[in-house]
Amino acid sequence: MAHIRKSIRENIGTALTGLSTTGSSVFESRTFPLNFSNLPALLVYTKDEEISEYSLRNPRTQFRQLQVVIEAHIKGTSNIDDTIDTIAEEVEEAMVSDVTRGGHAKDTRLQSTEIEFEEATSKVGLGRFTYVIDYATVENAVQTGV
Repeated sequence: MAHIRKSIRENIGTALTGLSTTGSSVFESRTFPLNFSNLPALLVYTKDEEISEYSLRNPRTQFRQLQVVIEAHIKGTSNIDDTIDTIAEEVEEAMVSDVTRGGHAKDTRLQSTEIEFEEATSKVGLGRFTYVIDYATVENAVQTGV
């Protein structure tokens, strides 16, 4: 079985697939090679995770706070900010539709938003939405939540 982080990431990928602006261009990886034909697209990946113990006896129950990043990549439009804001609205609404991530988590909340863009031969924009997912596991059974 896979780590519960994978189940959470897959749940988010499913929740974000089919949004009006990005459609089926949702990839559960930070390394997916994007090209203009894929854009606009969303990348979903896990970042840092903080772990603290609920209990002292073995096996310990652990409370985990996982950072999940959703990156919105867009190509030249008349207004990159408007497009990123539209994607942000769609992502935020999809993410709160199930804060338990299919029963794997206790809560999901938006922590931060970053917006960047480059001016080269074409405009490329990036919206980075960092979420914190709270969940609990037993240290010897990290495939399921408690």
